[in-house]
Amino acid sequence: MSLANYDFNMASTIAFYEEKVQFYTDALSRIKPVTTAIAALRLACFVVFAWAIYQWIAGNSTTWMVTSLVMVVAFVVLVRVAWRLNDRKALLEKLLFINTNELAVLRHQPNQFHDGASFLSNDTISGDLDIFGPASLYHLLNRTTTWHGSRQLAALLQQPLLEKHAIEQQQQAVQLLQPQRELRQLLTAHGLLNQEKEGNLHNIADWLQRPAIIHGKIQINVLRLLTPVYSSIFLIVYLFTGSYLLLIPVVFLNWIIISMYAKRIHEQHNLLGKKQSILEQYASILSLFSKVETGNAALLEKEKNMATAAHGSVKKLSRLAAMFDQRLNLVINIFMNSFFMYDIQCLWALESWKKEHKDDFGDWIHCVGMIESLNSLACFAFNYPQYKYPMVNNSGVSVAATQLAHPLIAAEERVANDCTFGIDEKLVLLTGSNMSGKTTFLRTLGVNFILAQCGAPVCAAAFAFTPMVIRSSIRVSDSLQEHTSYFMAELKRLQQIIHYLQQQTVPVLILIDEILRGTNSEDKTHGSEQFIRKLLQYNCLTLFATHDLALSRLEEELKGKVNNYCFESIIRDGELLFDYTLQRGVAKNRNASFLMEKMEII
Repeated sequence: MSLANYDFNMASTIAFYEEKVQFYTDALSRIKPVTTAIAALRLACFVVFAWAIYQWIAGNSTTWMVTSLVMVVAFVVLVRVAWRLNDRKALLEKLLFINTNELAVLRHQPNQFHDGASFLSNDTISGDLDIFGPASLYHLLNRTTTWHGSRQLAALLQQPLLEKHAIEQQQQAVQLLQPQRELRQLLTAHGLLNQEKEGNLHNIADWLQRPAIIHGKIQINVLRLLTPVYSSIFLIVYLFTGSYLLLIPVVFLNWIIISMYAKRIHEQHNLLGKKQSILEQYASILSLFSKVETGNAALLEKEKNMATAAHGSVKKLSRLAAMFDQRLNLVINIFMNSFFMYDIQCLWALESWKKEHKDDFGDWIHCVGMIESLNSLACFAFNYPQYKYPMVNNSGVSVAATQLAHPLIAAEERVANDCTFGIDEKLVLLTGSNMSGKTTFLRTLGVNFILAQCGAPVCAAAFAFTPMVIRSSIRVSDSLQEHTSYFMAELKRLQQIIHYLQQQTVPVLILIDEILRGTNSEDKTHGSEQFIRKLLQYNCLTLFATHDLALSRLEEELKGKVNNYCFESIIRDGELLFDYTLQRGVAKNRNASFLMEKMEII
């Protein structure tokens, strides 16, 4: 993965986004005067309508009556045109935001999508490998717009795939979705049109589990069908005769029935109220994804079939929820309930939908999460075409990488390394001075492992690996709340690793950085050695970074199990230099003494 190739690929990607930014900027500049003109025409129609009504009333002129009707029709048409223009404008603004944001990300500026800090937990991997939070792996990947999408992506990073077939299916889906850039951007843009808050659909899940209130009751069904017919007939009679006596019984009957169910109708509305926009958001994502080109990707085909089956029904629920919300309108509530039993009609339609689809709704929402998660990974793959999809091994416990680097470090700043671990050893003892690159390399390997097991390309020219669970002890801190010292926190972390190895049979990648810093050097060497010997008993590959050069003798004692690697520092012309290059052997230079002397500490 040469820097020249990287620059060429990056330039073409940046050029695409720059072209899109210009296109959507121009489109918005064209649409703004049109919306202004439509607004002016609406105002003109209203003024002419008001004048025509005045003239019609004053002179009883047929011409002015026709003019007023024409103005009403024109006004309604212009309102609909304005709605469509506003929708178009909103979509263009989101598309402009998406492409502007991608340009910023490629230029190493913060991603404007959520950084996933809310997913941080006591899970050590998240903190050790910077999975969540500002400038994290999640922050680099995230292009989700729904709560289920963000949770799906977070769950994938927390528990990456471990089966070869599942990883390859995910890879295939990401590869085929990657070039469908227009569709991908529309998925994100339509999702951004409605900002979902966490838990917005939880109430719908609760509503789906509740038993029906009126559905299946024959008397209610008969009345809800007959009363609108009866009311329509005698409303017409009232308009022509002025007699309203025959409407009184139906009004009383309707309100008696509605009052019988008023409390439960109100409870249902509390669960479903103001859900139209969120359901519309999910329906739009499903509808758009039903047009995806799946090729031979089984996972894409599965999600497409789900989206095709779901989007119409979710859209229908969105419309029903919007209709149910109209009961909050006082005029509609009084008039429609009085003559047409509006609340009962809405509830019957919603319960009919529930009866037909309640078992499918959870799968549909999960499908939206999958779509957004795949979309995020495909966007990442498109942004970095020089990254490579890894090869998944079925046997052994190993990893082999060429030009492996950290995706969160800018290309011009990072140093790539070649490595092959697990074939000639079970544990890599990694020595080197402070600032030489040991910890960064551990994180580089861990982050790329996670990307690989999520089905995404990795920051390497080539990468072959055995899927493994990752466990680590890199960033350890004390806890005042738990009255835990740094040393005890570190021991608990190591204990958790051993307990996990004892309970699991799946391969594990262990990343350890400089343990037992809170004890004397002899105790530290002895404890580290015993811990290394313990790790060698289990089905794991371990990278063990340390300053303790005495441990390097284990390569001779445990041949075929332990190998020494290092990051060396170089003292040249009175300056301390680092090349951050992984090499075989043991680190020799002492940069601490050199720096202390240079800073006149000693």
